[in-house]
Amino acid sequence: MEEFITTKDIHLYYGKKEALKGINLSFPAKGINALIGPSGCGKSTYLRTLNRMNDLIPSVTMTGSIMINGQDIYSPKMDTVDLRKKVGMVFQQPNPFPFSIYENVTYGLRIAGIKDKQLLDERVEQSLKQAAVWDEVKDDLHKSALSLSGGQQQRVCIARVLAVQPDVILLDEPTSALDPVSSGLIEDMLLTIRDNYTIIIVTHNLQQASRISDRTAFFLNGELIEEGKTKSVFLNPKRQETDDYISGRFG
Repeated sequence: MEEFITTKDIHLYYGKKEALKGINLSFPAKGINALIGPSGCGKSTYLRTLNRMNDLIPSVTMTGSIMINGQDIYSPKMDTVDLRKKVGMVFQQPNPFPFSIYENVTYGLRIAGIKDKQLLDERVEQSLKQAAVWDEVKDDLHKSALSLSGGQQQRVCIARVLAVQPDVILLDEPTSALDPVSSGLIEDMLLTIRDNYTIIIVTHNLQQASRISDRTAFFLNGELIEEGKTKSVFLNPKRQETDDYISGRFG
C-alpha cells in the first residue's frame, strides 16, 4: 500500500487526560477508510488531528508526526487555511451556511479569490453532481441551503468540500443525524468518488463500515487496537477486543 497519509506515535491530551495513546496509522492515496469503536474511544479526536481542528481547543497538546503527501502538516511553515482546503471535513450535523445553495458551494472558491463566473458555475454543477444532489437542487440554486432537508443539506456540505478539489475528505459520522434513505444516498455517493480521493469516515454504524470501506481501523480507549482490510477486520479479526466489539459484546 502506497501511503498518502502517515501518522506516527500520536499522543494527544485534553489538559492532563490522554485521549490518544501513541497512534501509528497510515492511509493509501485513494479509497474509503473507516474508523470504528465505541463512543469516546478517540476516533473523532484522531480524525481532527488530520486537519488540525484540535488546534482550536485551548487545552489540547499533541506529540508525534503527521505527513500528508510528503508534507509535515504540523510544521510551523504549514498554513492551516491551505491545509484545510486540501483536507476537507464534513461534520455529524449538516452545517450549511445561511446563504443560497450556490453561495455555499462556491464559498471556499471565493475565499481563494476565484471570481470567474463560468468557472464558479462549472464547479457548482460538478460538485453537486459528485455529491448526488444536483438533480434535486439544480432549479433552486439561489434558494437558501437551510430550506433543504437534512439529507440534502449534508450532500450540499459535501459538495462545498468537493468544490475546492481536496486530496482528502474527512467525514465525522456524516449520516448519524439522517434517515436511512438519505444515509444510503450518501453511502452510494461515497462509493462513486472513492477512486478520486482519500476518504476517512468515522462511523458508529458497523454495517456502514463493512459496506463501503476498503480498510478499517478499530479504536478503543484512545488506542488503535487493529487495522487492515475491512474484510479481514470484520471476518477474521486478529484481536479478541475487535471480535468482541464487532460481534456486539460491548460498545
